[in-house]
Amino acid sequence: MSKGGFPPAHQRVSLASLLVGDGMDRHVTAEGLFAAAQEAGDGVSLATVYNTLRAFCDAGLMQEITVDGTRSYFDTRMDDHPHFYWEDSAELSDAPSDELEITRVPRAPEGAEVTRVDVVIRVRKT
Repeated sequence: MSKGGFPPAHQRVSLASLLVGDGMDRHVTAEGLFAAAQEAGDGVSLATVYNTLRAFCDAGLMQEITVDGTRSYFDTRMDDHPHFYWEDSAELSDAPSDELEITRVPRAPEGAEVTRVDVVIRVRKT
């Protein structure tokens, strides 16, 4: 570990390459990224993957989308947009932003502010 508790730079660079190396947006779980890193021959631990994803989120390079209390996805696309959660395959994909219309959100409780609204639409194949 380097100072500050972050994994060495080469591990972050390796994980970043898997996430955005081809320029495509991704929705990944930590476990999925860990499996991809292992397949690529990168010797990173699952804890390093989690720490790196959190560091990328804290730095504003990606965002965490929580589908339920037990599953989080990390999204490399940073603009505000809704998601489809595919219940049959446990995958997350972008939903068309131009078809979503939110006209009002509840006022935040006293002493708080709304920082963002995540929209996750659950779907399954018929």
